[in-house]
Amino acid sequence: MAQPEPNDAFLQQVFRRVDTDGSGSISANELQAALSNGTWSPFNPETVRMMIGMFDRDGSSTIDLDEFRHLWKYVSDWEKCFRKYDLDGSGSIDKHELKTALSSFGFRLSDQFYDLLIRKFDRTGRGTVAFDDFIQACVSIQTLTNAFRHHDHYQTGQITIGYEDFLTLVFSLKM
Repeated sequence: MAQPEPNDAFLQQVFRRVDTDGSGSISANELQAALSNGTWSPFNPETVRMMIGMFDRDGSSTIDLDEFRHLWKYVSDWEKCFRKYDLDGSGSIDKHELKTALSSFGFRLSDQFYDLLIRKFDRTGRGTVAFDDFIQACVSIQTLTNAFRHHDHYQTGQITIGYEDFLTLVFSLKM
C-alpha cells in the first residue's frame, strides 16, 4: 500500500527540525545528521553533497524549504526503490540485488563491473551497499551514462574523444 504524500505542514516541521541552527536553510552537515541509513550510521558525505548539488537551485550550497520539498520526494522515491531491490530485507544491497536493480533500469553490465561497483560503494567491507551509497552509485552511473550518450553520436556504445575532452567531460559533471 502506497503511503500518502506528506503535507506541507509536516514538511515544514521536518525542515525546522533539520535546520538545527535556525538559519532558514539546511547545510550539508545538518542534512547528513538528519539522514539515516536505517543502521544508525551517518549518510556518506559525498552522497549528501551530491544531493545538495542536485537540489540547490539558488547556488547557496544549502537547501531552503522549497528545495527541501523536492529533496524529500527524491529521497522517498529512492527509499522505495531501495526496499524493492533489497530482496532479502537485510537493509543493504548485495551484488545480486544491485545487478537486479541496474538491469531493471536498463543497464547491461558485466559481473566484473558489478564487483567494481561493490568495492567502490561498500563502506562497511561486507560486500554490500548501504542506502546512501546505493543512491550515489545509481546517480553516478546515470550521470556518466548521459554524458557518454552525449558523445555517442551514432548510438554505437563507443565514443572517441581526446584526453582533454575526457577530462573536461568528467570534471564538468554534477555528481
